Amino acid sequence: MPTSLLFDFSSSDPHDPSAWRSIDDPVMGGVSESQFVATDEGAAFTGTVSLKQGGGFASVRAPESTYDLGGADGLRLRLRGDGQRYRLTTYTEAGGPISYRAPIEPSERWTTIDVPFRTLTPYRRGTEVPDAPPFAPSRLRTLGFLIADEQDGPFRLEVQWIRADGTEPQS
Repeated sequence: MPTSLLFDFSSSDPHDPSAWRSIDDPVMGGVSESQFVATDEGAAFTGTVSLKQGGGFASVRAPESTYDLGGADGLRLRLRGDGQRYRLTTYTEAGGPISYRAPIEPSERWTTIDVPFRTLTPYRRGTEVPDAPPFAPSRLRTLGFLIADEQDGPFRLEVQWIRADGTEPQS
């Protein structure tokens, strides 16, 4: 599978970031908030993480669909960070309890990050699930970004594009 564009927020005909949905800690009583908005250079996952009321995470997800990436070995992302740690999240079941995650720490300058599928770790509600089935690229339903790990305060992760990559990135 050659490189395949999944989302492009920086082209003359960009995808609409408002189609992505925020899922933040108010679902469990917290007060963190986030949004995914268009910018001059792409889109931004931005907001504030608060540890108040037992909270501490913010996340955003692409619209659920059938993204068959069976021929791909990983994802390639064009990102600009703010010095904080994020996680790329993927799901293989609509509304499923298991997310497959990889840590990402993008530079404060535009950079391209490769995430091989073999590096995705299964989680359920923030806890690693070692006996979960491996990530199945042909069953991808949605993907997104998460900030947690007691990183209290404002955040901003900018995204230009996300692609499926057909060859294993070189390490």
